[in-house]
Amino acid sequence: MIKRIVTMLLVVFSLTLTGCVSNVVGLKSYVDTGDGYQFLYPNGWLPIAVANGPDVVFRDLIQQTENVSVVISPVRGDKTLADLGTPSEVGYKLSKNAIAPPDSGREAELVNAESRESRSKNYYLLEYAVKLPNQQRHNLASVAVSRGKLFTLNISTTEERWPKVKEAFEKVVKSFSVY
Repeated sequence: MIKRIVTMLLVVFSLTLTGCVSNVVGLKSYVDTGDGYQFLYPNGWLPIAVANGPDVVFRDLIQQTENVSVVISPVRGDKTLADLGTPSEVGYKLSKNAIAPPDSGREAELVNAESRESRSKNYYLLEYAVKLPNQQRHNLASVAVSRGKLFTLNISTTEERWPKVKEAFEKVVKSFSVY
């Protein structure tokens, strides 16, 4: 009788603990209080120094072509994200100006563009198929405006690895927040 009670308590206790575990296992938090943004990134990724470029870049220790970066750009006046355009319009501009600018040898196709709201801030979630001369890549981006700045988080991998990392990358993009 006591064994049954103990067994039942252990089962209930283990189910309770399982229910408390976060669904973003394998992700670490990065917070930049100076610039006012944060996001999750995969375990095993390391920061790398990039001169005159993104504010921060992390890349996979093993799959070194996988990376996540944040770029901060000024926005004129008190423009909001909606003032810059719809998700599709902003996604198209981003593809032409940053992901595949003229003469870069890259082509970017905007696969999906949507908006979401989190903590009273609007975000555009963008998905791209990118063709390079020697490979195809998959990019996800989250774009937001805060305090007169345009924040762009971009995470990228090869098209070959996309099915394996899709879920984790989507969590990274959705975790991006500005304040």
